Amino acid sequence: MTDGAGPKVADSAIARLIERVGTDAPLGVFDSGLGGLTVVRAMRERLPNEDIIYLGDNARVPYGTRSPETIVRYALGCARELSSRGVKAIIVACNTVSAVALDRLRAELDLPVTGVIIPGARAATRASGEAPVGVLGTLGTISSGAYTRAVASFSSRTEVLGQAAPLLVALAEEGWTEGEVPRLVVRKYLDSFFGPEVVEGFGLPRASKVGCVVLGCTHFPLFRELIEREVREIGGRGIPVVDSARETASDVEAFLNERGMRSRRDEAGRLELLVTDKPRSFEAVASRFLGGAVGGVDLVDLKPE
Repeated sequence: MTDGAGPKVADSAIARLIERVGTDAPLGVFDSGLGGLTVVRAMRERLPNEDIIYLGDNARVPYGTRSPETIVRYALGCARELSSRGVKAIIVACNTVSAVALDRLRAELDLPVTGVIIPGARAATRASGEAPVGVLGTLGTISSGAYTRAVASFSSRTEVLGQAAPLLVALAEEGWTEGEVPRLVVRKYLDSFFGPEVVEGFGLPRASKVGCVVLGCTHFPLFRELIEREVREIGGRGIPVVDSARETASDVEAFLNERGMRSRRDEAGRLELLVTDKPRSFEAVASRFLGGAVGGVDLVDLKPE
């Protein structure tokens, strides 16, 4: 698989993969914790017949504070665990790993691998036109410059304005996605994407500095509707909000269709959830990200790299 950051998997390799695991093999998805479940939710909407195995490495969360070498090591451990379970592709539902480790994963694994940054950057470049792209993300993702590089791969003239929004991660995991507190937090973070008030204190529409806003963290789709409302409120008009989880799901669907890897089953796909720590705590929160009940969570012990 390609997400624009690496070479496409050769058709001959895909043919061998299908022969080995079959088209009904599950898709493997991993993240350092809960956020990647928004990608799983989007994939289940677009690919309802696909089995999915999700691995949340919550024993070692967060990845964003780790060195690149450590992130690669952790990512390889997660990917190899999923590979051992017979998946037909791996989706890295983590912005940090997508920024640091995709090339290494592709080199080490005999599987298609994609991440969440390039699909979001591609959609943002289309949505923004000639205007700058605004990115909301974690401090690690913003400081890495990953979205700047990804957007530049599609348009060298498009500027990227990044805004770290760390409080949104904590609010998402607490289930606090509506109400006055999250609204004020979202508005504070969006403020940098707009110019000053024409008449200070009168709340008049403010000029937008960006042509779209990218949700550059997999926790942030939980705030998409709130962010869309606040963008309209601040600027007096709608600005496209790009959901990288949805864009990733769309990319995976297109790849499976193009390569004849789509499941041929008629029944709904199964979801298997794996974590490296505290399965009960994970299960209690996972339903918020998936938008429905969770059937159970299993504990897995990753082999040391």
